[in-house]
Amino acid sequence: MKRKSIFVEISIETEMEDLWDASQQPHQHEQWDLRFTSITYLPKENESDPQHFSYKTNTGIGVVVEGWGKSAGEFNSKDGSRTSSLHFGTDQQISIISEGKGYWKYIPDESGKVTFLTQYDYDTRFGRLGALIDAAIFRPMIGWGTALSFDVLKRWLEKGESPASQYTRFISYWLITFMFSFVWMYQGLVPKIWLKHPEEVSMATSLLPEAIDASVVVFVMGIGEILFGLIWLFYRNRYWLFKFQMIAFPLLTLSAILAAPHALAHPFNPLIFNVSLFVLSVIGMKICRDIPTAKNCRRKR
Repeated sequence: MKRKSIFVEISIETEMEDLWDASQQPHQHEQWDLRFTSITYLPKENESDPQHFSYKTNTGIGVVVEGWGKSAGEFNSKDGSRTSSLHFGTDQQISIISEGKGYWKYIPDESGKVTFLTQYDYDTRFGRLGALIDAAIFRPMIGWGTALSFDVLKRWLEKGESPASQYTRFISYWLITFMFSFVWMYQGLVPKIWLKHPEEVSMATSLLPEAIDASVVVFVMGIGEILFGLIWLFYRNRYWLFKFQMIAFPLLTLSAILAAPHALAHPFNPLIFNVSLFVLSVIGMKICRDIPTAKNCRRKR
């Protein structure tokens, strides 16, 4: 199975030294790079020796992968660019990566920007199964994580926003997105289509003319809610989805109260439920237009 090395490139408006320090100093590097939880430089016998280091990566599922690395920086005086080569690996058998090599390159231009790029590849464990898992899941995931990290670094150096606050906003945004997708699909599938809950039919009956079959309307509404939940997963400009909900939830709350006033006495009633979703829509709309994304990087040469 032919492997494609991972390539990521981004242009950053910053000073060369600031970018160099942010990517070469362990206490700065580990703040923005998703691939490493901690990086520790090991003592060198001679200043000219390559820099050896150890690293840890918290997988988020209770497993911490520890590894080793060796880097060497080189200055190219002809065009002002710098290159840092990297050799890395881990002896832990749980890691799909056994050993790899790559480099970082820093290319300044006359406009005051620095093109920051990386290319690396690695060998995998577990034979053909490991190669298949790597090609289908792990390699796309680590490539995406590298690109996302580069965009976080860019925003840190250009805007001064800390990587921690960026990742907090990123995680919050996607949690809200997945939550709304689940809520809409669940509300459409379970009470309206699967169970055909009597209260759903009753509320529709109280609002519709007698000539209209309320159960059919509830079924159609369920289909619409499922489709809207899927839109949350695939539509990129979610700003408009949040804005739509800020109009829709007050209207849904009003119609629910008119159809079944007694429901206000229920636990988790329509008023409390929809107000909570309205507030989350406001928060989502405020943060969704400034989220770090891997799409801001070039992924091919």
